[in-house]
Amino acid sequence: MHVFVGATLTATSVGLTARVLGDLGRAASAEGRIILGAAVIDDVLGLVVLAVVTGVIHAADAGGSFALSDVAWILGKAVAFLAGALIVGRWLSRAAFRVASRLQGEGLLLTVALAFCFGLSWLATLAGLAPIVGAFAAGLVLDEVHYADLAAREKHASRIEDLLHPLTSFLVPVFFVLMGMGVKVGAFLQPGVPLFALLLTIVAVIGKQVCSLGVLEKGADRIAVGLGMIPRGEVGLIFAGIGASLTLHGQRVVDDATFSAIVVMVALTTLVTPPLLSWRLRRGPQSR
Repeated sequence: MHVFVGATLTATSVGLTARVLGDLGRAASAEGRIILGAAVIDDVLGLVVLAVVTGVIHAADAGGSFALSDVAWILGKAVAFLAGALIVGRWLSRAAFRVASRLQGEGLLLTVALAFCFGLSWLATLAGLAPIVGAFAAGLVLDEVHYADLAAREKHASRIEDLLHPLTSFLVPVFFVLMGMGVKVGAFLQPGVPLFALLLTIVAVIGKQVCSLGVLEKGADRIAVGLGMIPRGEVGLIFAGIGASLTLHGQRVVDDATFSAIVVMVALTTLVTPPLLSWRLRRGPQSR
């Protein structure tokens, strides 16, 4: 459980920070570029950690013994899958959209994109990894350049993000409702659970500030970068949900109390980031 909670803390939700940077017109600034780039790398590393931890738990639950060779095998498998998806996936994505552009019909852009995403998720499952690893790889691979010809035929939208908007408008609230329903309010009556949630939040904030010390670009505001990396958002919730579904010798890896504490941490880091990041960036260069 401790290891899985640590894996959950590695996540970074870039969506919220990207929205704040966009609203402030600072997405192209030094801080914005560092935050967005680091968040993508952070999520890739987090998915590798998730794959390793999940694989070790599955092996232990099946009666296998813990061995560094097993960890190395799972780590190599996760890295190989992501690397292969990025290399082969780009060629496959371009070829799939090229074929689709020659077909007659409407809605092919969304259909091919979803098929590509679900296909990589299925392949990740076959490789013994979490489906989110494949879905994330699909998001990295799909490029507007690949489907430019097909998008030119679409009457309603020319970007996959726009086509997915009605679907995400429905499914995203459902996802958060399901995560919220998993929180047991009674768990906070147990001694130590509220304190655990508070400590998780403090560690989540301090951890990203420590990492921001690695910012070497001249003129970049390290504090702003650290604040932008704080939110765990939906990525942290997905990690927690996967942990709640795993069992080890008949016991859930992430129990109700731990899951509730993680959800509180995710909510708090998501709520504090916009005002703190906005405050820091509005102070301007004179504060650096």
